[in-house]
Amino acid sequence: MLTRKQLELLTFINKRMQRDGVPPSFDEMKEALDLRSKSGIHRLITALEERGFIRRLAHRARAIEIVKLPESLDTGGGFSPRVIDGDRPDLDPPATAIAVEAAATELPVMGRIAAGVPIEAISEVSHNVAVPSQMLSGAGSHYALEVKGDSMIEAGINDGDVVVIRETSVADNGDIVVAVVEGFEATLKTFRKQGSSVALEAANPAYETRVFRDDQVQVQGKLVGLIRTY
Repeated sequence: MLTRKQLELLTFINKRMQRDGVPPSFDEMKEALDLRSKSGIHRLITALEERGFIRRLAHRARAIEIVKLPESLDTGGGFSPRVIDGDRPDLDPPATAIAVEAAATELPVMGRIAAGVPIEAISEVSHNVAVPSQMLSGAGSHYALEVKGDSMIEAGINDGDVVVIRETSVADNGDIVVAVVEGFEATLKTFRKQGSSVALEAANPAYETRVFRDDQVQVQGKLVGLIRTY
């Protein structure tokens, strides 16, 4: 039996992972539950972990995996975490490198994307990766990128993770996007637009938010899923 606050937090985490493919930050949890401090969130997360509803991933800052849902939240068909574990693939991994229970779709891995200082824009396929079909969001093409850097670590995105991206040229404020800066630098950041300016916001206090004119930034996709390998 969960308390009201425990259920509220589990519901919030589940909705955010279904929408974005990554767990919310502790600040977002605190704001969503209208708590005064993060210590309350820590207590709720510990309680959920002790009851077997979530699991905190070792050595991964603020990375949370939902293990199960109470019947009131499970909509049927079973629950499949949006973070998929598997052996860390080599440059040309076998299809069995990632364990997938449901039907899988092969996506091209378009090299690496920077979660830190932008790197050269991605344009070539390095290999393919098997992705659970239910992770793909809506219509349109999808592709995958390997993350390099730690600037999105508080959004649960770590160096070496593979992110699943739905191709789109538009984004709403708060979306995590693949952005190409001035035509040749690609980065994974939270998108914020105000007037004619676009801010690319990191999820790590060690990195500054970078602000550009809107004509300097081209959105090439939106984050819809995450594959974590070890």
